Formats: sequence, C-alpha cells, structure tokens
Amino acid sequence: MSTYSIKDLERLTGIKAHTIRIWEKRYGIVDPCRTESNIRWYNDEDLKKLLNVSILNRHGYKISRIATLSLQQINQRIMEVVQPESDYLSQIESLVVAMIELCENRFERILNQSIIKIGFEETLFYVVYPFFEKIGLLWQTGTINPAQEHFISNLIKMKLFFAIDSLPTVTKSDSKSIILFLPEWELHEIGLLTYYYIAKKHGLKVYYLGQNVPFDDLISVAQTVEPDMLATYFVSAVSSEKVKQYLHDLVKHFPELHILISGRQAIAMEAELMEETKLLRSACEFKSYITTLED
Repeated sequence: MSTYSIKDLERLTGIKAHTIRIWEKRYGIVDPCRTESNIRWYNDEDLKKLLNVSILNRHGYKISRIATLSLQQINQRIMEVVQPESDYLSQIESLVVAMIELCENRFERILNQSIIKIGFEETLFYVVYPFFEKIGLLWQTGTINPAQEHFISNLIKMKLFFAIDSLPTVTKSDSKSIILFLPEWELHEIGLLTYYYIAKKHGLKVYYLGQNVPFDDLISVAQTVEPDMLATYFVSAVSSEKVKQYLHDLVKHFPELHILISGRQAIAMEAELMEETKLLRSACEFKSYITTLED
C-alpha cells in the first residue's frame, strides 16, 4: 500500500490541501494517520475515497450529504452521474482509482463505456491521453509507484495494439510516411502509440520503431524507407542540454524532413526549441497537423 502526503493528495485529486483538512475535520471524509511529529499521511483508501468524493461534489452533491453515504452507495452514485460523452475529468479520476486498486475490471468498464459512447479516437483524445499526461508527472514526482503505472500502461497498450491492428493496411503508393520512435533514454510509449493509431487511421504509412532507438539505427531506417516525417516524444527527466543536442542532431541528419516533437519536457522547453522542429502539445494537434498535409 502506498502512502501520500496531503500535497500528494492535492496533486492527484485537484482538491486543495486546505479543503481536504476542512472535509477531514468537519465531516470525517478521511481519517489520516500521523507521524511522531504529527504530520498527516494518507493511504490508498483515503486517496480513492477523495477521488470519488470529488466526482460527486462536482456533480452537485454537498459534502455533508456525501459524508452520510457508505462506500458502496458512493460507487453507485458515481455510476449514475458520470457521462462518457462529456465528463472526461471524472473518467480520468476513475482511471486513477483503477490504477491504485490494480483493478482491471474497473479499467475495462470505464474505457469500454467511453468507447461505446464517443468512439475510440475521441476516448484517446479526451480521456487516455490527458490521463497519461497526468500520470507521467505523478510518477516522476514519486507520488505513485512504478508498478501502478506499469499495470495501467500495459492495459492501455493492449487496447491500442488491438485498435491499430484492426485498421486497414495503407497501400496507396502516394501516401505520406512517418517514422515514430523514442530516443535512447525514453521508455514511455503511450503517447507514441496514440500517434501510431491516429497516423494509420488517417492514411499515413507508419514505421513504428518504439522505445529506446539508437540514433544510428534511426539513420539507417530513414535511409531505407525515405519517410516524409519523423515524430518523437520527450517525457523522461533528462537535461535540457541533452534534449537540445538531440534535436540539433535530428535537424542536421534529416534537414528535408518534418520533425515533430511532443511530450512534457518539449513543451516546457518551447522557447528554446529549434525553428526546424514542430512542437505538438496533444494528440489533437498531431491529428490536425497530419490532416493539413493531405490538402
């Protein structure tokens, strides 16, 4: 079982620490343990309850009313109020709970309900992609443990692989082509797999190289397939100098190609990025960009 500080809960739930303390004192929403120096700490059950309380509170339930409900009643109310076609934040919070519980059934229910209501691509844009942007940050700050992140990542990867495999193979000789890859230090590929699905669905020929690709291998593949674009992600915490040098090498070796970059670290370095690269902040931006190439 993981333990959390009140600041961890604030980051995970979006509820201000001050509000958590009030709910705790007035309504007994959570009952934290304390260290010998009287500092609060919370466990997985506290986090799950706060996420669920947050969902109901956002849908008009008063805290005083929620405090009278059992955990079973809270879960039942959540199933009644969450609407997949609009309430993306609640779905993301429910996925966080599924991750903490290591509950595949809850994960499947949330994702499948969303896919049925709004479709796979919209679910990627508005639920899965922002969920992993949030989880990546929490994982890096030590708020969640790697096992939890790996559990939910692998479930979503299976969904993505199945969806990608279900798309027709691109056979047009004049189709634009793209190489999708991650730098040698990068292992987080959910965002890149999302791009794979979008690119293939919209008629691009995709060469997916995946994680941890040596630069010399990238050069070799590019020389063989002669793509129109390269796309990569920067998520892991490495120095900005290392990223800038990597981008410099990409531009130097592939001056004629569209070089698309994404990820939290790239966004944070926006002012320092080379003009020869194109920063994409989301899966929606990636879709818009490749759609313009069709015109």
